[in-house]
Amino acid sequence: MKRLMILLAATILVSSLATIAVAETKGPKEVKYTPKMGTVTFNHSAHQNRTDCATCHHTGDYAQCKSCHGVDSKAPKAKNAYHKTCKNCHKELKKGPIKCKECHIK
Repeated sequence: MKRLMILLAATILVSSLATIAVAETKGPKEVKYTPKMGTVTFNHSAHQNRTDCATCHHTGDYAQCKSCHGVDSKAPKAKNAYHKTCKNCHKELKKGPIKCKECHIK
C-alpha cells in the first residue's frame, strides 16, 4: 500500500510538472521564413509578451495557416497577412522594421 501511495504521488508530481512546462511553452524562440526576397528571421520570444497570441494567430492557438485554410483560394495569402500584421503594428508603435530589406536579408 505504501508503494502504491508513493507511485501515485510521483505520478501526480510528474504530470503536474509536465502540464506546467507545456503551459509555459509559447512556441519557438525564433522563426525563419525563406522567401525569394531574402530570409526573414522573426524573434518570436521578443513578441510573445507584447500582445496576445490571437493578434497574429487569429485562432488564438498556434497553427500553420494551411492547417485550417488548406489551399482555399479565398484565404489571405500568408505573405499579405504577415506584411499587414507586422508592418501595421510597427508603424503604430513607431518601432520595428517597415522597409523590405530591414526584414528580408539575402
